[in-house]
Amino acid sequence: MAGHQKTLVLTGASRGIGHATVKRFSAEGWRVLTCSRQPFDPRCPWPGGAENHIEIDLADPNRTIAAIERIRDKLDGQLDALVNNAGISPKGAGGARLNTLDTDLKTWGQVFHVNFFAPVILARGLKDELAAARGSVVNVTSIAGSRVHPFAGAAYATSKAALAALTHEMAHDFGPLGVRVNAIAPGEVETAILSPGTDKIVETLPLRRLGQPAEVASVIWFLCAGDSSYVTGTEIEVNGGQHV
Repeated sequence: MAGHQKTLVLTGASRGIGHATVKRFSAEGWRVLTCSRQPFDPRCPWPGGAENHIEIDLADPNRTIAAIERIRDKLDGQLDALVNNAGISPKGAGGARLNTLDTDLKTWGQVFHVNFFAPVILARGLKDELAAARGSVVNVTSIAGSRVHPFAGAAYATSKAALAALTHEMAHDFGPLGVRVNAIAPGEVETAILSPGTDKIVETLPLRRLGQPAEVASVIWFLCAGDSSYVTGTEIEVNGGQHV
């Protein structure tokens, strides 16, 4: 309809790729509903901040389900894009990588609730609004989902691999509703969660540099904007050639 302001729901908005995504979509004139574990930070420089923020702990599936009604109340019956960006990657003592031998079951569960179950709960809960807008879902996976990474733990990596497979399933199921579902898999991006030793990986990349959060946000933008209207069920690697 004329004058309809497009709306994005974004999880994990408070830093890094999420922060850059809010800035990109806001600059394009979209309204952005941000979801994170923390209350809204008044230092965040985008319009509509506090009233467009939903505090939600995605590690608790009951709270995630309950938050859908709060999100729906902030929509006008349409949702143009859902970006599932929130992700957790717990570390062991001293920042050690948690492998399959030493990750306890509770940690596996928390990681999968945030990184895997929350995306499908939110998309399913908001499917009518997504269908009304013929919207787009973008799941943020990871380079760690396709091969063992020196820093990302086993629970994180397997949750991201599962999310990539879920993207195919969702594209199949949401396609008849007119909703596209894709994933992006960032590589080494300059954010607060980089581990010591990342510089050694960067030396081996064809592009010889870290990615910037804004570069990842641009690919998310492409998948939510009109230029990608026949793209669904795919995973775009944003990694500076790390897998070549």
